[in-house]
Amino acid sequence: MSKEKSQIGSSWEDLAFPEEIPEPFTEGRAEQEDEEEEDTAANDSEEDVEEGPEKFRPKLLRMLEAAESRWTPQTRDRRRGEPSETGLKDSEEEAVKTNMQIQLNDQQEFNKLPTKAGPRPLSLPVSQSSVDSFSSVGSESSEDESAPQDKPQKTSSGLSDFCIKNIKQAAFGREEIDIAQQGMPALMILRKRAGEEKPLAGAKVVGCTHITAQTAVLIETLAALGAQCRWAACNIFSTQNTVAAALAEGGISVFAWRGESEEDFWWCIDRCVAADSWEPNLILDDGGDLTHWIYKKYPGLFKKLKGIVEESVTGIYRLYQLSKAGKLCVPAMNVNDSVTKQKFDNLYCCKESILDGLKRATNVMFGGKQVVVCGYGEVGKGCCAALKGLGAIIYVTEVDPICAIQACMDGLRVTTLSEIIKHVHMVITCTGNKNVITREHFDRMRSGCIVCNMGHSNTEIDLASLRTAELKWSRVRPHVDHIIWPDGRRIILLAEGRLLNLSCSTVPSFVLSVTAATQALALIELYNAPAGRYKQDVYLLPKKMDEYVASLHLPMFDAHLTELTDEQAQYLGISKHGPFKLNYYR
Repeated sequence: MSKEKSQIGSSWEDLAFPEEIPEPFTEGRAEQEDEEEEDTAANDSEEDVEEGPEKFRPKLLRMLEAAESRWTPQTRDRRRGEPSETGLKDSEEEAVKTNMQIQLNDQQEFNKLPTKAGPRPLSLPVSQSSVDSFSSVGSESSEDESAPQDKPQKTSSGLSDFCIKNIKQAAFGREEIDIAQQGMPALMILRKRAGEEKPLAGAKVVGCTHITAQTAVLIETLAALGAQCRWAACNIFSTQNTVAAALAEGGISVFAWRGESEEDFWWCIDRCVAADSWEPNLILDDGGDLTHWIYKKYPGLFKKLKGIVEESVTGIYRLYQLSKAGKLCVPAMNVNDSVTKQKFDNLYCCKESILDGLKRATNVMFGGKQVVVCGYGEVGKGCCAALKGLGAIIYVTEVDPICAIQACMDGLRVTTLSEIIKHVHMVITCTGNKNVITREHFDRMRSGCIVCNMGHSNTEIDLASLRTAELKWSRVRPHVDHIIWPDGRRIILLAEGRLLNLSCSTVPSFVLSVTAATQALALIELYNAPAGRYKQDVYLLPKKMDEYVASLHLPMFDAHLTELTDEQAQYLGISKHGPFKLNYYR
């Protein structure tokens, strides 16, 4: 009955009751009503259900009114005065008959609803929603299991220099890219302003990043600015196969698919670098794997590069190690430590995407859960803020006293992993280091503890120690493994320790627009810089470029900057047009 109520009005008072009051109930009238109901049901089966509020009104409402009229105050008083057996029996029969009629007609009305197109359901069942979420991110469910290397494929223009899952998915990937473009204003502005000048004409960029709709917008922007591009994935689980197909169809040589093995991962990188009659002169890397591969396997090619752009903390550490050892023979741009990357991508992107990844993978409830976050850099800060907002109890582990005191002043308890590990429901790593979680920690975790990583690489979790004979691995859904101990205790591992948000969900386009624009400007700067400006070292992006990238995104918020007066600029000792921060500001 609630279904009819919701369709015809906000309350029963909204109904148009008949002007004539029903006659008192009699047995003869009941038989007559039964015959009328049968005739009405027969007529309804031959006619379409009418549109509008009236289609729900007649039968059920008449019976409610009739039932009410039978039990008027006079009737109740009369029956109270004559509590005969016959009266009680009649009452019971009437009640049963009325109840059966209401149920029957209610069911008839309910069964008629699908005969006309109605509004779609507002939500799917949880299990179906989860399946749809995974298929939309990775398109795993609808793809064959054959290795892409064994499937010769060609684009509509005849290009075959690529290796992806299925080129037939290009149209779907193009739609994803078109949607992402709407949330990436800076790159679209760069295309308009610099598209005619072609500042990257002659540049040959080899890239190793996540291959998603957002990075596809970056890749196509580089191509629009004149660069030739070849691309591989920096994570075996983050590639969107439909997007890879769209890039290949658009003429980009892409070597990546979701669910690569470790061997496939390095094969794809090598195919990007070792192309016939094509040598890269710029590297765009995320994690340092591509840079490491060229440095080790193609040292002659490494020395010819004009520059390297790196966006992850892991890759930056590797570059600084090379520089310190005197082995970095090309200039490199540290995008990870640029203000726009640290304060936007690392913080806000992780703040919004960690919950999405955890919910899609586990459907976990966060309220009251005890969570330990390893690392309180910008990524850790974003993760803690999101989880705390949903009522989780947060603990933080840190090696840096500055970050540790920030966590304390944000109301979080700073402790060690060994102290808290047996109590928590969830462990999240975001340090960029290795072996943050070891077998010793796993052995002490409570059953059902969720373990995941928000850092770049799965090295933060000691997975090798879990690949032993006594532990059983069970894949329960995409990117969700149960690791079962002999006593029945189990740990829930997400994405095999790889980046959670890009493996189990997606990330906001707008935040990635900031980082992607920074990367594009860094490549333009290194490629066009006069000889001698950059030596064989690691450099931060000039603050003027940081501020320019930020300014490109302000129109999305209808934000208006205040301009310094000449007197104010002179007082501060800066230009009224910036940069407003010193070059070492982070």
